[in-house]
This record gives sequence, structure tokens and C-alpha cells, in this order.
Amino acid sequence: MPTFDLATTTLRSLNQALHDVAADSTDHFEVKNPRGSHALAAGVAAPVSVEIHGSTGYYCAGMNDGGTITVHGSAGPGVAENMMSGTVVIEGDASQYAGATGRGGLLVIKGNASSRCGISMKGIDIVVGGNIGHMSAFMAQSGNLVVLGDAGDSLGDSLYEARLFVRGSVKSLGADCIEKEMRPEHLALLETLLAKAGITGVAAAEFKRYGSARKLYNFNIDNAAAY
Repeated sequence: MPTFDLATTTLRSLNQALHDVAADSTDHFEVKNPRGSHALAAGVAAPVSVEIHGSTGYYCAGMNDGGTITVHGSAGPGVAENMMSGTVVIEGDASQYAGATGRGGLLVIKGNASSRCGISMKGIDIVVGGNIGHMSAFMAQSGNLVVLGDAGDSLGDSLYEARLFVRGSVKSLGADCIEKEMRPEHLALLETLLAKAGITGVAAAEFKRYGSARKLYNFNIDNAAAY
């Protein structure tokens, strides 16, 4: 099991080692003393697992494509940004725009997430154990955002076909975002997502679903003020 102590080893050497593994490698990496390093484990492109013992800076696990990356701490802005596949787990809190533009994979944040969580998401699944901040899922195109706590202002502003599930309260909905019926297929999907995130004792029926009203897909002069 390769171990990197960033108190004595450079971040560059760690990321290079992660990039050098074979495409089918299942190696297990351990990272000590991350000390808020930026772009830690960015660009992983193999099914390796990376255990990070401490908190990280911005863009941790960015562009992850197949890795399983766990942060035993909190993460700065842009964690799992543009993730393609794999799993990223944050044991603590995440700063703003977590999972931004993510195209696939699963991001689990066990604590709270700040503003713009899931902004412009394009297929990623995000499960947040706590609350999320304002403008989350702004222009979200596809994928699922699950929030066990509350959501801030302007949830789902200008979103497309992403599905938003919130267990707590929503301070306000953004432009073209409305509450929608929770049908059996949505309950089944939500149960699957909660199970994948390792969340137990929470019923899918406790959530509300939000999505696009589909009024802003094409320009309409009557909606000009909403663009």
C-alpha cells in the first residue's frame, strides 16, 4: 500500500504516482498530512482507492475517472469538479461548488455543502448528509442531487433535467424550478442512491422532488425578465 506523507513528500510526486498506475490498477494509496493541499488526487483515471487523512484545499479529486477517493476531513471549493466516474466521499463538510459540472460517478458529502453545490451538473449523483447553500444545482442539466437537510435560496435556478430531492426545507426556488410529484420510480431511484451512499434509517418518502418547469428551454418574450 503506497503511503505518501505530504509533510515530507511533494504533492506533485503523489499526483504523478496516481497518474502513472495502470488503467486497471486497484492499488490502495494512503495520504497523510494533506494540510489543505490543492488539486490533491486530481485527474485519477484508474480504479484505485485513495484514503486522505485530513482536510484538503480546492479541486480535490477533480476530473476523477474511476477512482474511489475518501477524505477523512473537509474539502475546499470544487471538490470532484468535472468528475467522470468513480466515487468521492467527504467525511466532513464541503465548500462551494462541490461536484460542479460533474458528468458521472457518485459524490457523497456527509456534512454540509456550501453555495452552488452541483452547479451545471451533467450526470453526476450527489448525496449531501447535511444542508446546502444558495444557488445549488444552478443550470443543472442531468443527474441527481439528494439533500438530507435544508436547501438555501434559489435552488435549481434555470435547471434542465436534473432531479433534486430535499428532505428538509427549501428557502426559495430559482427561476423555472418547481416542486414535482414523487412517483414510484422516483422513490425507487432515491432508495438506490441512499443505499449507494451508505445512508440507512432514512425513508425515501420523507423527501420532496424538484425539477424544471420547462418554460425557459426556448426564448419567449413573455419570460424575458427571467433569463
